[in-house]
Amino acid sequence: MARRDAPAPSRPAASTSEDDRVLPFAVEPLDLRGRLARLGPTVDSILSHYPYPPQVARLLGEAVALAALLGSILESHGRFQLQTRSDGPVDMLVVDYDAPGKLRGFARFDLERVEKLRDASPAALFGRGHLALTIEREEDAARYQGVVPLEGESLAEAAHIYFRQSEQIPSFVRLAVAESVTPQGRSWRAGGLLLQYLPTGGARMRDLPPGDAPGGGAPEGLLEEEAENDHWTEGQALAATLEDHELVDPALSGERLLYRLFHERGVKVFAERAVAEFCRCSNERIEKLLKSFSPQERGDMVGDDGRIGVTCEFCGTLRSFEPADFD
Repeated sequence: MARRDAPAPSRPAASTSEDDRVLPFAVEPLDLRGRLARLGPTVDSILSHYPYPPQVARLLGEAVALAALLGSILESHGRFQLQTRSDGPVDMLVVDYDAPGKLRGFARFDLERVEKLRDASPAALFGRGHLALTIEREEDAARYQGVVPLEGESLAEAAHIYFRQSEQIPSFVRLAVAESVTPQGRSWRAGGLLLQYLPTGGARMRDLPPGDAPGGGAPEGLLEEEAENDHWTEGQALAATLEDHELVDPALSGERLLYRLFHERGVKVFAERAVAEFCRCSNERIEKLLKSFSPQERGDMVGDDGRIGVTCEFCGTLRSFEPADFD
C-alpha cells in the first residue's frame, strides 16, 4: 500500500479554496475515506476545445471529475483512463489522467441525434454500452482494467456498479457540473465526491483497483453485513445531504464543505493534489506515427492544400506536415 500523507494538526477549516485540486480526507470514527475534487480552469479548458452542446459538455465534465477522483489514487507515476463506448448520441467519452495530476479528455457525439433528443439525461445521451476503467502502473508494468455495463446509468451510477461488482467496496459517488456566467464571460466548473467504507482491521483501499485483471477479486475481510452496518449507513446518509451547487461553488472551500458534511464525527484532511490540463500530443509523436505508414497510405492523407493535416482529438490542435519530409 502506498504511503499515506500525514494529517496536519487540528485547525479550523480553511475559508478559501483553490480550483483544480483533489482533497483526500478520512472520517476515522466511521471508517470512511474519500476524495473531494473541485475543478475550474482545467475542466473549462477541456470543455472549450470543441463546440460541445451544453448537455454533452456536462457529461464530459462529469467524466473529468470522476477521472480526477479515481486517478489521484496514483501518487506520482502511472496512468488512469476512463472510457465509455455506447450506441447513443454520445458514443464515446475518453478522459486520461497521468500522475501526478495531468488531465485531458474529449467526447465524440452525433450533433444531429443530440439536437433531436427531448430528453437530455445521461441515459438518453449514452444509450447502451459499457464503461471501462484502466490503470497502468509504470513501476511494475502492470495493467488493470475493470468493465461494467452502461445501460442508461449516469457515470456516478456506473461507478457505483464498478465498486460493488469489481471491488466489493461500499462506495458513494456524487458528480456535478455547472456553467457559470460572470461579467468576464461564461466558464465551466465541476466537482465530485468519492466516499468509501474501509473498516479498520478489514479491507483497506488498495493502491489500485484490480478490476477484472488476473489475481483480482474481492478484498478479504469485507463481508456483506459489514457493508450494511451502522457506520456505513450513517456515512451514506451524511454524504447524501450534499447538494450539486455545493460541489461547484467557488466561494465554498473544500475543507468547509467536508466540515459541513462530517463535523459531528470529525474529519481529517490530507495534502491536496493539484491537477491541470496537459495533452501528450506533440510534433515528434505525430511524425513518428506518420512514418509508420507506407508512402501510399500517407499519400491518401494529403489534403487539398498538398499537406498532411492531423488534429489531436483531445486538445483540438491542428498540425500540418509536408509529405515530402517523410520520403
